[in-house]
Amino acid sequence: MPTRESVSHHDLVVCACGDQEYTARDAIDAAIFRGELDIEWKEFLHRVEAERRGGELDLDLDESAISSAAEAFRYEHDLITAEETEIWLANRGLSFDDFSDYFTRDYYASTLHEDIVPDEIEYNSASSELRQVFVAELILSGELDEMTKELMWRLAAFCAEGEPTSDAISAQERHFLNRNGIESSPPANWLKGLGRDSKWFNEMLTIEAAYQRRCDALLVPHARQRELVALRLALTRFETEVIELESRDAAQEALFCVRQDGMSMEEVAVEGRYPYRRADFLLEDIPIDAQQRFHSVSAGHVLEPVARGDGFELCRVMKKVEPQPDDPRVKSRIAGFRRPCCAA
Repeated sequence: MPTRESVSHHDLVVCACGDQEYTARDAIDAAIFRGELDIEWKEFLHRVEAERRGGELDLDLDESAISSAAEAFRYEHDLITAEETEIWLANRGLSFDDFSDYFTRDYYASTLHEDIVPDEIEYNSASSELRQVFVAELILSGELDEMTKELMWRLAAFCAEGEPTSDAISAQERHFLNRNGIESSPPANWLKGLGRDSKWFNEMLTIEAAYQRRCDALLVPHARQRELVALRLALTRFETEVIELESRDAAQEALFCVRQDGMSMEEVAVEGRYPYRRADFLLEDIPIDAQQRFHSVSAGHVLEPVARGDGFELCRVMKKVEPQPDDPRVKSRIAGFRRPCCAA
């Protein structure tokens, strides 16, 4: 990764509303507020670790493959000459080093054939240098453009709708707190980690409420029902209880106690002094590779133990709730799948 001093990519102006300019940091922080940055951040950490591991193994770089990828990028963006490429990069606060490093990371990530386990670093606690590289990656991959569109749609909705009601803002606040497992508002520690204050938090709640109202007005009930049919499985809500165990043998023994001895999950947890919790989620909220386990289960079903970190988890489905078109949480998710309509 580059170690040179550079102008912060976070300060890149990406859009404006009236006389207010918004930077790359604003678009990224708004995505974090909506809970939409996690996948991009984890994929980035995987690529960084692949690059580190490739250097550690002293792997030879295929310069021709990297050059071909860079040429494909320039062709896609209609950058014929090196001068045009340099101007394109400079307009986005990037350099040729950023450009080259991006394709180097991509090469290692796609060719290193071994399990890559990146450090579990939260975005808010990452170093300034790492976050700088991340923003450069978002710009070059086009993800920052998508985040900017999301922010612009919300700003446009706010301009069209005006100040939302206090009830609408409170609903967005509850949704945020529930999604992040935070009990009180404003979330002081969460905001401190992001380097934001309560004023910014209230602005995010306001534009989100305005955006939701705009979507509700455009997404008529009949269209919502049609969307719901297509998204029924993804928006099914599961209420579960989970026990954390230290080994597969302990997990299998706990599974036997529940299935064969008729003990409750909580009784097994208490007897074995295992951590126990309840989890409520939509199927789309969990990783794709874990969703298959829940496709055909019914209430009361105990799933086979799965590895989690250094131990195992045993999960029982307490309730499986089909999505309803008048459920605010479901309406919000359906609107998210139809975001382009809200830019009107």
